[in-house]
Amino acid sequence: MKTTLEVPVARQIPKELDIHNDIRIDNYFWLNQREDQNVLDYLHAENEFYHQETAHTKGFEASLFEEMKARIKEDDASVPYKYNGYWYIVRYEKGKDYPIYTRKQGTLDAEEELLFDCNQMAEGHGYFRLVGLSVSPDNTMIAFGMDTIGRRQYRLQIKSLVTGEVFSDRIENTTGSSTWANDNSTLFYTKKDEQTLRSNEVFKHKIGETEDNDTLIFTEDDDTFGVAVYKSKSRKFIIIACYSTLTNEFHTLNADTPDDRFKIFQKRIRGLEYSISHFEDRFYILTNHNNATNFKLMKTPENETGIENWVEVIVHRDDVLLEDIDIFKDYLVVSERSNGLNQIRIKRWDETKDYYLPFDNETYTANTGTNVDFDTEILRYSYNSLTNPSSVIDFNMRTMTKEIKKEQEVLDPNFDKNKYTSERIWATAQDGTKIPMSLVRRKDTKLDGNAPLLQYAYGSYGSTIDPYFSTIRLSLLDRGFIYVIAHVRGSEYLGRDWYENGKLHKKKNTFTDFIDCSKHLIAQNYTSPEHLYAMGGSAGGLVMGVIINEAPQLYNGVIAAVPFVDVVTTMLDDSIPLTTGEYDEWGNPNNKSDYDYIKSYSPYDNVKKQSFPNMLVTTGLHDSQVQYWEPAKWVAKLRTYKQDSNKLFLLTNMEAGHGGASGRFEALKEDAQEFAFLLDLEGITT
Repeated sequence: MKTTLEVPVARQIPKELDIHNDIRIDNYFWLNQREDQNVLDYLHAENEFYHQETAHTKGFEASLFEEMKARIKEDDASVPYKYNGYWYIVRYEKGKDYPIYTRKQGTLDAEEELLFDCNQMAEGHGYFRLVGLSVSPDNTMIAFGMDTIGRRQYRLQIKSLVTGEVFSDRIENTTGSSTWANDNSTLFYTKKDEQTLRSNEVFKHKIGETEDNDTLIFTEDDDTFGVAVYKSKSRKFIIIACYSTLTNEFHTLNADTPDDRFKIFQKRIRGLEYSISHFEDRFYILTNHNNATNFKLMKTPENETGIENWVEVIVHRDDVLLEDIDIFKDYLVVSERSNGLNQIRIKRWDETKDYYLPFDNETYTANTGTNVDFDTEILRYSYNSLTNPSSVIDFNMRTMTKEIKKEQEVLDPNFDKNKYTSERIWATAQDGTKIPMSLVRRKDTKLDGNAPLLQYAYGSYGSTIDPYFSTIRLSLLDRGFIYVIAHVRGSEYLGRDWYENGKLHKKKNTFTDFIDCSKHLIAQNYTSPEHLYAMGGSAGGLVMGVIINEAPQLYNGVIAAVPFVDVVTTMLDDSIPLTTGEYDEWGNPNNKSDYDYIKSYSPYDNVKKQSFPNMLVTTGLHDSQVQYWEPAKWVAKLRTYKQDSNKLFLLTNMEAGHGGASGRFEALKEDAQEFAFLLDLEGITT
């Protein structure tokens, strides 16, 4: 006889949290002990409850997984790119979860040389990720970072590309990235603080030496900053980047003389953001210097890099966000954003040409791709839209002709992009601001208020979710769902001010924008509260936490993936990874004004007795960005406060971190779980 599990109930052990003469009682603070068996027992009980309550959807979930998997070309390969005499290719083989990295010397007709088969390397691990592949200048060695837990603490190792031997050099707790000096024997890399996981040290390693003999080159003492090290595209400089939310600082070293001292490029000035690219005898600087909110491009001689020497190349514009540049021998390529839309501008250095690539859509994404070669007329970029599969395109900047190198294949005989339609619509926020949304649906989906609709947003760090094509999403669209990306404030969709107006003491704009978008979709008959669903992950999960407190009646269901919901407690704990580096995003609650503002919206602190939508909350035990205990505590508290019989599930991946499962098919299973949850709420079973 089948045993029916009761709803999990977490023990309440009151913990008094006192700051600014304000006392908060946290009954579930004890859940932050990852090694405590009682904690693990509770997480397992929640998992078992989820599996019991969704047992009736498991067959459907499995068929959704197979449906999604069937659309993917399993034996696929990237478009090759050439670097330092070799063509590099990443490919997948049928039935295998992980990529295979290869290269060919000189020509694509040359014999394939295997660099890494991640399927073999992942054997015996519940999680596996390979990052930071860095080939030595003489092409004989490759450095790589490997994580088998999901906490983003990578072991750095070096492999001979001549013999295939993995050297004995093993460096633990790194960021996974590294860069070679031009002597082929010196490797620079970054290490993390063991507790906070902040990248705070740069080391110099000599091949064949042990980690104990590595030289500490740079330490970042400011705990609101992180560091990275890389080589310029010109291959002339090793660069140390110090970064925080609002401020940058760079240090440079000639890559031919790795034992010399790094020179500061321009010392940090709070609020001065800049990034650097090297070409010929100059550095080009993307910066907000002198109140250039949307950034401008400047240049300076490579030996006179202080801010007093910077000269404007592209001036600041109020209506155009300057996002990035790619430098070539004869061309400068500028990635911009105007009225929310990606633009790619191409300028000859001799000023004989200056033009934009033409795009004629409002729901597309266009980005420059892998462009590692200076001396070429070819720009590689990618293009896709909500209705068009992704393409990789080589564009000849001289002849202005393009060659489509690869189009994403959708292995579904019934797929026809002409069955779908997309549009950009605008909601009016509480303060009168117009909020854009990108929407996609099947053309035969009726707009009578009865269509199920999934509304997604992120809305933090200036990170913009551009409208993109997804084969996975077809499983919703083909069952009558409408999909909407709400471009709420906190991203940079409409420029840098769009971000500034969705952070710190303006953070609530992100949440009210999302709610106002929902109200607009309902008012315009795209959907109704009985059929409206919301989804967000990480900082987008914070949005989910706020909207269920503030406007639960608008949504039938919510998916909160690795949600950042215990904002006050996390931002007060500077031992937690990433906390101190995020004061400029959320505020520092050690200051009372910031504390009061954060507390006024923090989802965990504002749970109240009311009805909530149906909810699926996911997390990973080893998450280094949003600790598992935030969603665990939140769900435990919701269980005691909710005044309804709606579903509430907590699903913890006991083997993964912030990004979920590592294999491409295992990740699809997580998508299938989420879609099965939504479709079940709609009564859709096939």
